[in-house]
Amino acid sequence: MILRRGLVQQLRAVSGRRGYGSVADAYSKDIPTVELAYERFDPKKGRVEEDPIVFLHGLFGSKINNKTVSKVLARDLQKSVYCLDLRNHGESPHVARHDYPALSADVENFLDEQKIESCILVGHSMGAKAAMAVSLRRPGLVSSLIPVDNAPIDARLTSAFPLYVRGMKDVERSQPKSQKEAVEVMQKYEPSLPIVQFLLANLKKHDDGSYRFRIPLDTLGKSLDNLGDFPFHPDTSRFVKPTMFIRGTKSP
Repeated sequence: MILRRGLVQQLRAVSGRRGYGSVADAYSKDIPTVELAYERFDPKKGRVEEDPIVFLHGLFGSKINNKTVSKVLARDLQKSVYCLDLRNHGESPHVARHDYPALSADVENFLDEQKIESCILVGHSMGAKAAMAVSLRRPGLVSSLIPVDNAPIDARLTSAFPLYVRGMKDVERSQPKSQKEAVEVMQKYEPSLPIVQFLLANLKKHDDGSYRFRIPLDTLGKSLDNLGDFPFHPDTSRFVKPTMFIRGTKSP
Protein backbone atom coordinates (compact mmCIF):
# COMPACT_ATOMS: atom_id res chain seq x y z
CA MET A 1 0.00 0.00 0.00
CA ILE A 2 2.91 2.34 0.76
CA LEU A 3 4.36 1.62 -2.69
CA ARG A 4 1.04 2.40 -4.37
CA ARG A 5 0.61 5.61 -2.39
CA GLY A 6 4.13 6.68 -3.29
CA LEU A 7 3.54 6.04 -6.98
CA VAL A 8 0.31 8.04 -6.86
CA GLN A 9 2.16 10.95 -5.25
CA GLN A 10 4.99 10.77 -7.80
CA LEU A 11 2.54 10.66 -10.69
CA ARG A 12 0.77 13.70 -9.31
CA ALA A 13 4.12 15.48 -9.28
CA VAL A 14 4.96 14.74 -12.90
CA SER A 15 1.41 15.24 -14.16
CA GLY A 16 1.46 19.14 -13.71
CA ARG A 17 24.06 -1.11 -32.44
CA ARG A 18 23.10 -4.12 -33.84
CA GLY A 19 20.72 -5.32 -36.50
CA TYR A 20 17.98 -2.76 -36.86
CA GLY A 21 19.42 -0.48 -34.20
CA SER A 22 21.06 2.20 -36.36
CA VAL A 23 20.51 5.87 -35.57
CA ALA A 24 18.97 6.41 -39.01
CA ASP A 25 16.52 3.56 -38.53
CA ALA A 26 15.73 4.64 -34.98
CA TYR A 27 13.70 7.59 -36.29
CA SER A 28 12.16 5.84 -39.30
CA LYS A 29 8.45 6.43 -39.91
CA ASP A 30 8.20 3.37 -42.15
CA ILE A 31 8.53 0.61 -39.55
CA PRO A 32 5.68 -1.93 -39.94
CA THR A 33 3.53 -1.95 -36.81
CA VAL A 34 1.24 -4.45 -35.11
CA GLU A 35 -2.04 -3.80 -33.31
CA LEU A 36 -1.38 -4.05 -29.59
CA ALA A 37 -3.68 -5.78 -27.13
CA TYR A 38 -4.56 -3.61 -24.16
CA GLU A 39 -6.78 -3.13 -21.14
CA ARG A 40 -8.25 0.22 -20.10
CA PHE A 41 -9.28 1.36 -16.63
CA ASP A 42 -11.42 4.45 -16.05
CA PRO A 43 -12.46 6.33 -12.91
CA LYS A 44 -15.78 5.01 -11.65
CA LYS A 45 -17.16 8.47 -11.04
CA GLY A 46 -16.35 12.12 -11.56
CA ARG A 47 -14.60 13.98 -14.33
CA VAL A 48 -11.81 12.21 -16.22
CA GLU A 49 -8.63 14.28 -16.17
CA GLU A 50 -6.56 14.89 -19.30
CA ASP A 51 -3.40 12.99 -20.23
CA PRO A 52 -4.13 9.32 -19.55
CA ILE A 53 -1.47 7.06 -18.06
CA VAL A 54 -0.03 4.37 -20.33
CA PHE A 55 1.93 1.43 -18.87
CA LEU A 56 4.53 -0.56 -20.83
CA HIS A 57 5.65 -3.82 -19.22
CA GLY A 58 9.10 -5.41 -19.18
CA LEU A 59 10.63 -8.37 -21.00
CA PHE A 60 8.57 -11.58 -20.61
CA GLY A 61 5.79 -9.54 -18.94
CA SER A 62 2.32 -8.50 -20.06
CA LYS A 63 -0.45 -6.00 -19.42
CA ILE A 64 -1.54 -8.07 -16.42
CA ASN A 65 1.57 -6.96 -14.48
CA ASN A 66 0.20 -3.43 -14.04
CA LYS A 67 -3.49 -4.23 -13.63
CA THR A 68 -3.77 -3.75 -9.87
CA VAL A 69 -1.90 -0.44 -9.68
CA SER A 70 -3.79 0.81 -12.75
CA LYS A 71 -7.12 0.44 -10.96
CA VAL A 72 -5.74 2.40 -8.00
CA LEU A 73 -4.35 5.17 -10.20
CA ALA A 74 -7.56 5.47 -12.22
CA ARG A 75 -9.48 5.89 -8.98
CA ASP A 76 -7.08 8.21 -7.15
CA LEU A 77 -5.96 10.40 -10.06
CA GLN A 78 -9.26 10.49 -11.99
CA LYS A 79 -7.42 9.43 -15.13
CA SER A 80 -7.91 6.72 -17.71
CA VAL A 81 -5.12 4.16 -17.49
CA TYR A 82 -4.03 1.86 -20.31
CA CYS A 83 -1.99 -1.33 -19.89
CA LEU A 84 -0.48 -2.53 -23.17
CA ASP A 85 0.87 -5.87 -24.35
CA LEU A 86 3.98 -5.04 -26.37
CA ARG A 87 4.72 -7.00 -29.55
CA ASN A 88 5.69 -10.65 -28.97
CA HIS A 89 4.15 -10.50 -25.49
CA GLY A 90 0.78 -11.29 -23.96
CA GLU A 91 -2.02 -11.26 -26.51
CA SER A 92 -0.26 -9.03 -29.05
CA PRO A 93 0.94 -10.41 -32.41
CA HIS A 94 4.24 -12.22 -32.92
CA VAL A 95 6.67 -10.73 -35.45
CA ALA A 96 10.34 -11.28 -36.25
CA ARG A 97 11.52 -7.77 -35.50
CA HIS A 98 11.90 -6.90 -31.82
CA ASP A 99 13.86 -3.75 -31.00
CA TYR A 100 13.16 -0.34 -29.55
CA PRO A 101 12.32 1.56 -32.75
CA ALA A 102 9.74 -1.14 -33.58
CA LEU A 103 8.38 -1.29 -30.03
CA SER A 104 8.08 2.49 -30.09
CA ALA A 105 6.36 2.53 -33.48
CA ASP A 106 3.72 0.12 -32.17
CA VAL A 107 3.01 2.34 -29.15
CA GLU A 108 2.87 5.46 -31.33
CA ASN A 109 0.39 3.72 -33.62
CA PHE A 110 -1.69 2.67 -30.61
CA LEU A 111 -1.83 6.23 -29.28
CA ASP A 112 -2.80 7.54 -32.71
CA GLU A 113 -5.51 4.88 -33.10
CA GLN A 114 -6.93 5.68 -29.66
CA LYS A 115 -6.78 9.41 -30.47
CA ILE A 116 -4.59 10.02 -27.43
CA GLU A 117 -2.82 13.28 -28.17
CA SER A 118 -0.68 13.32 -25.02
CA CYS A 119 -0.08 10.84 -22.19
CA ILE A 120 1.94 10.10 -19.09
CA LEU A 121 4.10 7.22 -20.26
CA VAL A 122 5.37 4.72 -17.67
CA GLY A 123 7.65 1.86 -18.68
CA HIS A 124 9.48 -0.85 -16.76
CA SER A 125 12.79 -2.39 -17.92
CA MET A 126 12.30 -3.14 -21.64
CA GLY A 127 9.16 -1.02 -21.43
CA ALA A 128 11.21 1.83 -19.97
CA LYS A 129 13.47 1.98 -23.02
CA ALA A 130 10.45 1.63 -25.29
CA ALA A 131 8.84 4.58 -23.48
CA MET A 132 12.02 6.64 -23.84
CA ALA A 133 12.10 5.76 -27.54
CA VAL A 134 8.54 7.07 -27.95
CA SER A 135 9.49 10.29 -26.17
CA LEU A 136 12.37 10.85 -28.61
CA ARG A 137 10.61 9.74 -31.80
CA ARG A 138 7.27 11.46 -31.10
CA PRO A 139 7.76 13.85 -28.14
CA GLY A 140 4.40 15.47 -28.75
CA LEU A 141 2.67 12.28 -27.62
CA VAL A 142 4.27 12.34 -24.16
CA SER A 143 3.50 14.98 -21.53
CA SER A 144 5.71 13.33 -18.90
CA LEU A 145 7.86 10.24 -18.75
CA ILE A 146 8.57 7.68 -16.00
CA PRO A 147 11.22 5.06 -16.88
CA VAL A 148 11.61 2.37 -14.20
CA ASP A 149 14.75 0.22 -13.84
CA ASN A 150 16.42 1.26 -17.08
CA ALA A 151 18.40 4.14 -18.57
CA PRO A 152 18.92 5.64 -22.07
CA ILE A 153 22.26 3.91 -22.65
CA ASP A 154 23.71 0.89 -24.42
CA ALA A 155 24.10 -1.75 -21.72
CA ARG A 156 24.30 -5.48 -22.31
CA LEU A 157 21.56 -7.45 -20.57
CA THR A 158 22.62 -9.64 -17.67
CA SER A 159 23.39 -13.29 -18.30
CA ALA A 160 20.15 -14.19 -16.52
CA PHE A 161 17.99 -13.36 -19.56
CA PRO A 162 19.48 -15.89 -22.02
CA LEU A 163 19.37 -18.39 -19.16
CA TYR A 164 15.65 -17.74 -18.75
CA VAL A 165 15.10 -18.39 -22.45
CA ARG A 166 17.05 -21.66 -22.22
CA GLY A 167 15.03 -22.67 -19.19
CA MET A 168 11.70 -21.94 -20.84
CA LYS A 169 12.72 -23.94 -23.91
CA ASP A 170 13.72 -26.80 -21.63
CA VAL A 171 10.28 -26.64 -20.01
CA GLU A 172 8.63 -27.08 -23.40
CA ARG A 173 10.97 -29.94 -24.34
CA SER A 174 10.25 -31.74 -21.07
CA GLN A 175 6.51 -31.73 -21.84
CA PRO A 176 5.33 -31.07 -18.27
CA LYS A 177 1.96 -32.44 -17.23
CA SER A 178 1.40 -29.72 -14.64
CA GLN A 179 2.59 -26.29 -13.55
CA LYS A 180 4.37 -27.98 -10.64
CA GLU A 181 6.50 -30.03 -13.04
CA ALA A 182 7.24 -26.88 -15.04
CA VAL A 183 8.40 -25.10 -11.88
CA GLU A 184 10.77 -27.98 -11.09
CA VAL A 185 12.37 -27.73 -14.53
CA MET A 186 12.60 -23.94 -14.45
CA GLN A 187 14.21 -23.87 -11.01
CA LYS A 188 17.25 -25.61 -12.48
CA TYR A 189 17.88 -22.30 -14.24
CA GLU A 190 16.47 -19.82 -11.71
CA PRO A 191 16.13 -20.73 -8.01
CA SER A 192 13.92 -17.75 -7.11
CA LEU A 193 10.32 -18.96 -7.02
CA PRO A 194 8.78 -15.48 -7.60
CA ILE A 195 10.87 -15.05 -10.77
CA VAL A 196 9.98 -18.57 -11.94
CA GLN A 197 6.29 -17.88 -11.34
CA PHE A 198 6.59 -14.62 -13.28
CA LEU A 199 8.15 -16.42 -16.25
CA LEU A 200 5.69 -19.31 -16.12
CA ALA A 201 2.77 -16.90 -16.29
CA ASN A 202 3.43 -17.20 -20.04
CA LEU A 203 2.98 -21.00 -20.00
CA LYS A 204 -0.42 -22.06 -21.29
CA LYS A 205 -2.16 -25.43 -21.41
CA HIS A 206 -3.48 -26.31 -24.86
CA ASP A 207 -6.42 -28.49 -25.91
CA ASP A 208 -4.15 -31.49 -26.48
CA GLY A 209 -2.98 -31.30 -22.86
CA SER A 210 0.47 -29.95 -23.69
CA TYR A 211 2.00 -26.84 -22.12
CA ARG A 212 3.59 -24.26 -24.40
CA PHE A 213 4.71 -20.67 -23.94
CA ARG A 214 2.57 -18.01 -25.54
CA ILE A 215 5.63 -15.84 -26.23
CA PRO A 216 7.94 -16.59 -29.21
CA LEU A 217 11.04 -17.81 -27.37
CA ASP A 218 13.25 -18.01 -30.48
CA THR A 219 12.41 -14.45 -31.52
CA LEU A 220 12.98 -12.99 -28.06
CA GLY A 221 16.16 -15.01 -27.56
CA LYS A 222 17.61 -13.64 -30.80
CA SER A 223 16.58 -10.11 -29.83
CA LEU A 224 18.37 -9.90 -26.48
CA ASP A 225 21.29 -7.95 -27.97
CA ASN A 226 18.86 -5.42 -29.46
CA LEU A 227 17.25 -4.97 -26.06
CA GLY A 228 20.56 -3.92 -24.55
CA ASP A 229 20.95 -1.22 -27.20
CA PHE A 230 19.54 2.30 -27.20
CA PRO A 231 20.04 3.59 -30.77
CA PHE A 232 19.26 7.26 -30.09
CA HIS A 233 21.90 9.99 -29.89
CA PRO A 234 21.62 13.06 -27.62
CA ASP A 235 22.85 15.29 -30.44
CA THR A 236 19.94 14.13 -32.61
CA SER A 237 17.02 14.50 -30.22
CA ARG A 238 16.22 15.22 -26.59
CA PHE A 239 13.12 14.98 -24.44
CA VAL A 240 12.86 18.10 -22.30
CA LYS A 241 9.52 17.58 -20.54
CA PRO A 242 9.07 16.34 -16.94
CA THR A 243 10.83 13.01 -16.47
CA MET A 244 11.33 10.88 -13.38
CA PHE A 245 13.67 7.88 -13.34
CA ILE A 246 12.89 5.21 -10.75
CA ARG A 247 15.35 2.51 -9.74
CA GLY A 248 14.50 -0.50 -7.61
CA THR A 249 17.48 -1.69 -5.55
CA LYS A 250 15.90 -4.44 -3.45
CA SER A 251 14.01 -6.51 -5.99
CA PRO A 252 15.19 -10.09 -6.69
